[in-house]
Amino acid sequence: MTVVQALMASGIVAVAVAVALVVRRRRPDAPTQPARHVPTQLDRHDFAPLEVAAATAPWLVVVFSSATCAVCQQVSSKARVLAGPQVAVVEVEYGAYRALHARYRIDSVPLTVIADVDGVVREHFLGPVSATDLWAAVARVREPSTEPGPGCGDDR
Repeated sequence: MTVVQALMASGIVAVAVAVALVVRRRRPDAPTQPARHVPTQLDRHDFAPLEVAAATAPWLVVVFSSATCAVCQQVSSKARVLAGPQVAVVEVEYGAYRALHARYRIDSVPLTVIADVDGVVREHFLGPVSATDLWAAVARVREPSTEPGPGCGDDR
């Protein structure tokens, strides 16, 4: 074997080792993450057994929750404050109301939805929500004209 052949062979071996290291270090793609399902329409009569006003109040706030979820309890307590003649608030805890979670394909809690008189979901929050954001969302859907105009709040 000549010197040139030996250099070529060692060069090929070096390239093969480098490729092997790169392939070995390459991480596989992340597993596919499930899409979080948020219903777009509610049958308000589904919630009447939990809260009589759910079928008749102009606005319905539903908190899908779980007893094992600490954040769910915080969101539920913030939502309960919204209850009044115009707004019915219902907590749908997974252990007690599995059928409702299945019917609406709820796969993540807490999920808070705000529905109008026809059951159309106008706003939703997946995960924790501040009381301010929750109150603002209810105000926004009840009075759409209260939304800030173009340029308001654009502090970019």
